[in-house]
Amino acid sequence: MTLPQLHITALDCPDPLALADFYSRLTGLEVEPLGDLLPQDVTWIELVNDGKPTLGFQKIDSFVAPTWPDGARPQQLHLDFDVDDLDRGEQHVLSLGATKADFQPGDTFRVYLDPVGHPFCLVLRT
Repeated sequence: MTLPQLHITALDCPDPLALADFYSRLTGLEVEPLGDLLPQDVTWIELVNDGKPTLGFQKIDSFVAPTWPDGARPQQLHLDFDVDDLDRGEQHVLSLGATKADFQPGDTFRVYLDPVGHPFCLVLRT
């Protein structure tokens, strides 16, 4: 039996194209082409990662941002991105529209919120 392999981690959001653009600029991965779809008709879009696991973005009209580190809507999921330098990584993600979380629980990683509130971490590569 072949074991399942991770293909896509999907993030709910109010605007899939906008959030895909944010993560495209964060990672350097391209957003898949729209084809014949008009931007306002996009309900699902992915980053292109040559058959490797990637990120997908799904439109949810009633999207409510998660809260972190606690609250009524806990994070439920977060993404970790390895970086060689936390300060340079921070400059990069802040320039893209991320915000630094108020609570920072560790020294070898930093927590940020994407433009719609999903938490993600920059982790010092070891």
